Amino acid sequence: MSVFVIDKRKKPLMPCSEKRARQLLERRRAVVHRLDPFTIRLKDRVGGDVQPVRIKLDPGSKVTGLAIVRETDTGQHVLALAEITHRGHVVARSMESRSASRRRRRTANLRYRAPRFDNRRRPGGWLTPSMRSRIGNILTWVARLRRSVPVAALSQELVKFDLQKEQNPEISGIAYQQGTLAGYELRESLLEKWQRTCAYCGKADVPLQVEHIHPKSRGGSDRVSNLTLACAPCNRRKGNRPVEDFLESRPEVLERIKRQARAPLKDATAVDATRWELLRRLKATGLPVETGSGGRTKWNRSRLDIPKAHSLDAACVGDVEAVSGWQVPTLKIEAKGRGQYQRTNVNAHGFPNGHFMDRKMVRGFRTGDIVKAVVTTGKKIGTYLGRVAVRKTGDFKVKTANGPVDHLSWKVCTVQQRADGYAYSLGETIVV
Repeated sequence: MSVFVIDKRKKPLMPCSEKRARQLLERRRAVVHRLDPFTIRLKDRVGGDVQPVRIKLDPGSKVTGLAIVRETDTGQHVLALAEITHRGHVVARSMESRSASRRRRRTANLRYRAPRFDNRRRPGGWLTPSMRSRIGNILTWVARLRRSVPVAALSQELVKFDLQKEQNPEISGIAYQQGTLAGYELRESLLEKWQRTCAYCGKADVPLQVEHIHPKSRGGSDRVSNLTLACAPCNRRKGNRPVEDFLESRPEVLERIKRQARAPLKDATAVDATRWELLRRLKATGLPVETGSGGRTKWNRSRLDIPKAHSLDAACVGDVEAVSGWQVPTLKIEAKGRGQYQRTNVNAHGFPNGHFMDRKMVRGFRTGDIVKAVVTTGKKIGTYLGRVAVRKTGDFKVKTANGPVDHLSWKVCTVQQRADGYAYSLGETIVV
């Protein structure tokens, strides 16, 4: 994985290899500027020649894939891969809790008061807080990477749930009625909905066929809610029998299929509702933005024989001739937020259940800081690097790559990177 490089005045330069970064650090020509993503700052250089670098995005409801590529005459070379895990579901739950608290305050020991928000008008382009959180995470990392990499352009998948008029302005007739989920886009949607496994036997990594849950010959429709995936043997055995007859001896499988078929499309809706706002804000950066459909992304990935992953999907977004250097570890970025104002913990019924500290800073540390703990005595002798969780007593817990280590004194800890609302880990290299 490439190491990001900035010059003496913190201007971005071309990333270098790990070996080159190690040499610069050993010769004291550079210092560590940031741990995640790993960035070094040169002490004896200002400015320099750079090459075209592009940030490519595959937005998702839960995880957004991100790839940084260097554009060459023969294709694109991957410099770094990352996956951003959003916390939209956490934000949604917090908003529901706040709404319940306000509802109680309006009604407890008071005459009834109508909710104030009924009189409010939402401006055009309004998005829910959970959706704004997803867009904010992506824009935050685009801005951060622009400070570490000489970014010249952006690419965004716009997205597999695209509108048919955007893909083909001349579309009409039955093609318009079927929409863009027909055919290639429909299969990709089903693959994600059913986790790329056979709905009846659970086999993965086998050729899958589109199957009608309620047979079409018995009046079943072509709606997505009536479609699933099945391997060829299961599809042949089922034939045109009702699914209730086919799974009569396996009622738990029948219940799971019916429940999953009725599953709400909230993830697709979240991506569909935010894609245009995300595109507008990316264009507001002043960089040229390339867009591509989800079907084209999958076609590029299949044509180039690249495995399925969020970050590798991002590398295949848009107009791609060839992709090289993609066998690198993926940086996992998980949005954690910056804490909360609530100081009283509550149980599932809303009753007080303990209290949080009245301050977030303890002995110069706060939860989320990346620290290095060097223990020289006792049962925990060793060096530990990871995200810290502080306690008022000064007895900390450090979450390392090998698991959490508890009961470490603040005296053995030193801050390596301040909390920025995200947790980091390095994923495994994906190979064919």
